[in-house]
Amino acid sequence: MEFQQRLYELRKQSGLSQEGLADLLGVSRQAVQKWEAGTSRPDLDNLAALGRYFNVSLDYLVTGQEAQVSPSQATTTIVNNYYTPFHYEYKSKRTLFGLPLVHIRLGHRGMGVAKGILAIGNVAVGVFTLGGFSFGLLSVGGLSFGLLFSLGGWAMGALAIGGLAVGLLAFGGAAVGLFAMGGSAIGVYAAGGGAIASEIAIGGSAHAPLAIGQTAEGALTFGLNADPAAVAAAIREAAHGAPKFIQNILIFLAQNW
Repeated sequence: MEFQQRLYELRKQSGLSQEGLADLLGVSRQAVQKWEAGTSRPDLDNLAALGRYFNVSLDYLVTGQEAQVSPSQATTTIVNNYYTPFHYEYKSKRTLFGLPLVHIRLGHRGMGVAKGILAIGNVAVGVFTLGGFSFGLLSVGGLSFGLLFSLGGWAMGALAIGGLAVGLLAFGGAAVGLFAMGGSAIGVYAAGGGAIASEIAIGGSAHAPLAIGQTAEGALTFGLNADPAAVAAAIREAAHGAPKFIQNILIFLAQNW
């Protein structure tokens, strides 16, 4: 058995893809492909790394045979401890729309991407995603982009919740959206400690054509203790084009801020 065949067998026994092995070694997938095709061989550093990872000797890796020890030689035992980076990958065989139902890829070096209907990884792309960088229909991550729902440190989506949130409905420390609510909120309708809106703003400091707050600036303003019925009527009028549930939220916030 040639070197390239031994490398292929060792990789398959470990459940690694060519890309996964490349990530562990810090080389390109094309380099691993060439090693297994027999068109090139790894250098000494990469050979040593392969031996450590697969727990085989360099003699076995290169020649297919273990080194013979003469009986007269001292039987000194040398123990080497090497750190093997954590990695885990699982990809279901069943697919939908060309994507595996589940793809989990954790701990790989570089920007290895998990792609699946359910995707979990350092970088995750799919329908339901969880990752440091997450892109999907429903998305959770440090940096999260979700078409319908997004939750993360930085979140963008139809419904976005995060430290910095941008969406149709946005909730966060800083929020920007059609309806935005947060410490600082900017939107068509905004509520927050500091709220700036093109239609209605509610909060400690509110700036909008209709402003309701402790400090309110706009064409029509109300204090936080204004008559609830008058405030509700003004909100209905100013937000007549918005969905009713947004009108109800604004009225509730204005009467309970």
